[in-house]
Amino acid sequence: MKLTQTKTLFVALCALFAFNAQAAEERVVASVDGYPIMQSQMVKALGKRANTEANRKAAIDAVIDEFIVQRAIQESGVKINYAHVDQVIEGIAAKNGITYGQLLDYLDSQRITLNQYRQQIAHQMLMEQVRNQSIGKSIQVNPQDVQNLAKELLDKAKANGNVKTVTGTEHRVSHILIKTTPILNDAQAKAKLNAIVADIKAGKISFEEAAKTHSVDYASGIEGGDLGFQFLNAYDPTFANVAQKSKMGVISAPFKSQFGWHILKVTDTRQGDRTEDAYLQKAYEQLVDKKAQAASKDWVKALRQNADVKYY
Repeated sequence: MKLTQTKTLFVALCALFAFNAQAAEERVVASVDGYPIMQSQMVKALGKRANTEANRKAAIDAVIDEFIVQRAIQESGVKINYAHVDQVIEGIAAKNGITYGQLLDYLDSQRITLNQYRQQIAHQMLMEQVRNQSIGKSIQVNPQDVQNLAKELLDKAKANGNVKTVTGTEHRVSHILIKTTPILNDAQAKAKLNAIVADIKAGKISFEEAAKTHSVDYASGIEGGDLGFQFLNAYDPTFANVAQKSKMGVISAPFKSQFGWHILKVTDTRQGDRTEDAYLQKAYEQLVDKKAQAASKDWVKALRQNADVKYY
């Protein structure tokens, strides 16, 4: 009885020593944005390959890539609609000239269940959406590069005599801006603008005088709120959207942009030369397309560019 207890204790101690030895060997071999990559993960990824420096590095990189991909999936917020998955599967059958039933028979012959096949297709769709989203986030274009390429394209077009002139509508807009303060909240700023509009419509004050008196956009306020002729994309998107929908000479309802609360009116429009803008857009698209092609070849590598990876 005592011998059995002694043997059991010996086995337990050996297991404990083995565990402690393994724990002592465990260490951080790399990190991704401060998240540790452990040696045990590297060993698992290494598998049966020779324990060489090159293979260890490749195993660590594999673990890092998997971590980055899984994080991208979580951060993407992409959700797969299985009704859409079923439509895709039906499309696959039609594209291959077979019926849905024949596709099921083929899957059965390959010992693949319909549910397994749906999961495979869903995973492919998920990864494609995450891939596209990740590539989009990784593409950054230097504004100076855009300027330089646009000038090069325009100069070349001028030299060849084939410049494509582009025109667009410029809007002349006047506005009054009110900003919130610790003693003037959103509701009060909106109410103040509504009161100003009421006074203008009642003939108590002109829009121009109201702008000089109340607008905190002092540069335009001194000009009666006049911002001059501009293409609408020069403005805050909310401001541009209101101006786009406004009728000539009609004061808008109060609205909020990133700069504060406004009312505006469009006082005139004209056609302006947008040729340089068009070539800037063309240059931007060319640079983005070039970077997108490079990123799509190895989108995980593109993801890595935005991660702080360290090896220990």
